Amino acid sequence: MPLPSKVRMAEKLAQLQAGFRHAFAVQPESQPLSIDDVELMERVADVIVKRGMTAPATVFLESMGPMNFLGSQALHFFTPIIECAFNVKEVEQVARLLERRETIPQLIAVIEAKSSIVRASAQ
Repeated sequence: MPLPSKVRMAEKLAQLQAGFRHAFAVQPESQPLSIDDVELMERVADVIVKRGMTAPATVFLESMGPMNFLGSQALHFFTPIIECAFNVKEVEQVARLLERRETIPQLIAVIEAKSSIVRASAQ
């Protein structure tokens, strides 16, 4: 049985390294959110501000920020069960949004902006 050549081994190693480099790649952050995504974030922020849950929601979102991708994968996994109570399209949209790293800080910014408008109008 002949030994593999050094060139072939180097090629295999380069392929393996390239595979690992992109194994955990996520969607680039440079792509803008769609209009539907922005509308969903606005609706979520409206509900949170309307119920007076700005501070707890902000703390929760900031603490779960590093795990947003894991949450998106859990939503994908539980979609067959969740679809009994929620709109499947929106659940999949939320899961897709959570896959993006910049979504949580953007949602927090929308919540805080809406909350500051409500506070300003109350004074």
